[in-house]
Amino acid sequence: MTLISARSLGLLLDAWRDDDVRPAYAALADRIRLLLLDGRIPLGTRIPAERDLASQLNVSRTTITAAYGDLRRGGYLESIRGSGSIARLPFREGRAAAEGGPGVLDMSKAALPAIPALIDAATEAAAQLPAHLGTSGFDPIGLPMLREALAARYTARGLPTHPDEIMITIGAQHAIALISRALLARGDRALVETPSYPHAMEALRDSGARLVGVSVSTQDGWDEAGFEQVIQRTSPTLGYLMPDFHNPTGLTMSESLRARVVDLATAAGTTLVADETMAELAIDDVPAQPPFAIHGTAGSRPIMVGSVGKTVWGGVRVGWIRAERPVIQRLVRARNSGDLGTPILEQLIVTSLLKQYDSILETRRLQLRAGRDHLFALLAEQLPEWQVPQVPGGLTAWVNLGSAVSSQLTLAARNEGLLLAAGPRFGIDGAFERFLRIPFSYSADELDRAVAALQRAWQVVGRYPVPETGYLAAVV
Repeated sequence: MTLISARSLGLLLDAWRDDDVRPAYAALADRIRLLLLDGRIPLGTRIPAERDLASQLNVSRTTITAAYGDLRRGGYLESIRGSGSIARLPFREGRAAAEGGPGVLDMSKAALPAIPALIDAATEAAAQLPAHLGTSGFDPIGLPMLREALAARYTARGLPTHPDEIMITIGAQHAIALISRALLARGDRALVETPSYPHAMEALRDSGARLVGVSVSTQDGWDEAGFEQVIQRTSPTLGYLMPDFHNPTGLTMSESLRARVVDLATAAGTTLVADETMAELAIDDVPAQPPFAIHGTAGSRPIMVGSVGKTVWGGVRVGWIRAERPVIQRLVRARNSGDLGTPILEQLIVTSLLKQYDSILETRRLQLRAGRDHLFALLAEQLPEWQVPQVPGGLTAWVNLGSAVSSQLTLAARNEGLLLAAGPRFGIDGAFERFLRIPFSYSADELDRAVAALQRAWQVVGRYPVPETGYLAAVV
């Protein structure tokens, strides 16, 4: 059973006492509830004993007892004899969040609905399936025809690639977890951008890595000096980056910085992993960047990760890794302990869709442009005090709220029927309370509902102003 220490929980609870109106126990219970709903306290985690947390937060044990009692009554904690208090989700809310629930709009995921062409591709794949039924079906590296199609696409984009340099995975998240498990040892350092994709950070931590961050700002982009300092001072074993339409900021790394980062990593012996799941989701007419790995040299090229989860549909669980042959061989050996291959039928579907992939991307560009422009117009009209950055591609806007209330706002939005991930979900140890990630990959009606709910939630938050602590003033 996982245990979160009083000190670790205290860091996540920074500025939890957000007003002087509600009782302290209620404010504390609300913040712990949000940490649990956002996944920053994993389900099944044993939370600190009342006495330990009271000492850490410098409050009375009575306050902790009352907060824990409130969470138990709501179904968020369960007391187990001999194990203390365990983080849980109440069945009703967990089901509503998972299914969308009646009246609940779940925008915690940056995702698009399936493309219409998926049905025809599935029909074509089903017709091809009999030719593969005589095999075992266990294929740790992927169908040759799919690897050939992906290799050809990388080559056309400027990175010569052989099919043997491609491994098919069960989505990009599976690829990131597999790379982490194969290349990291407990205690190794792993470089990540801050903010970054939360599930990638979880995969790195699950492999025992200690995360070191480099700032990405919507105003200034990537911190080039920070890259140099972090890589040279900590010698990370692995670096996870999203250089194209970065999640959540939407930024794209310059060509000169890409070359500089690869040079720094090569000199330090750091293996870079570039997540390209957003790379081809341009909205505006911006120059297409070549694959990140063109800046490497033979024997030390960055690893590339991609998938169709953001372009085709999240329900088609197919991703891939592009790496040099020795790395692919190492990943194949490591894979068997977790899974035995990617489903054949889904690989056939993706192989079919790649024939029309450029047309699919153009359709997505039009959808995302309409969603982005509609969302930005709504925010300008209804929440003009928020700072909304320019977003030339990707699925999300990283909005500056102007004050450190992201967690409080997200909790208030849940009460209005809107699920969003709070800013700290994308940082290390609770940063980014000033920011909120808002996906624009939803329909106009859903965006209308979302912004209306945010406006109501913002009014609620405004009744209980948060004292300025200065803690986050210099973070992005």
